[in-house]
Amino acid sequence: MSAREIVLSLALIEGAHLARLVDDFRELMRDRAVEDPAVRRLTPSAYPEDQAAAKAFADSTRDELLDRRLDEATIVSTALDPFDVDVDVLSEEDALAPRDLVIAEEEIDAWLRTLTAIRLVIADRLGITTEEQTTDDARGGIYDWLGYRLEVLIQAADELDERRGR
Repeated sequence: MSAREIVLSLALIEGAHLARLVDDFRELMRDRAVEDPAVRRLTPSAYPEDQAAAKAFADSTRDELLDRRLDEATIVSTALDPFDVDVDVLSEEDALAPRDLVIAEEEIDAWLRTLTAIRLVIADRLGITTEEQTTDDARGGIYDWLGYRLEVLIQAADELDERRGR
């Protein structure tokens, strides 16, 4: 590992599932379904007390914000290409085999923002409004797992900053 990258170890099946989540997120960003509550959560109101100003602001900035989210998710998706496998045919040993994923320093922010945005979408779909809130829905495990992976990535980014003297 160089001083300008992070190495994240993922089981093959984890990487494959993360790649699928990122692809689903990219599709959501391409669809631009502004009536979707999850999309609205990703484009919060700048003026909650002034609906006219909020609408004008959203209309003028939404596409740019969603384009940026799509571009960043594409960076993440490209990095996950080595995990593009058919998980249904993997043996348990192969599925759990760790693979190192190298994330360049200039891509870290795209990763952090994309994983956070995906968590927001999942939270919206599950009705999660606080970190302490639990859900009986099995998808809650995905939400928690993404939170764990996000925390690992944040710690690695902090360590990278420390090594670089920031």
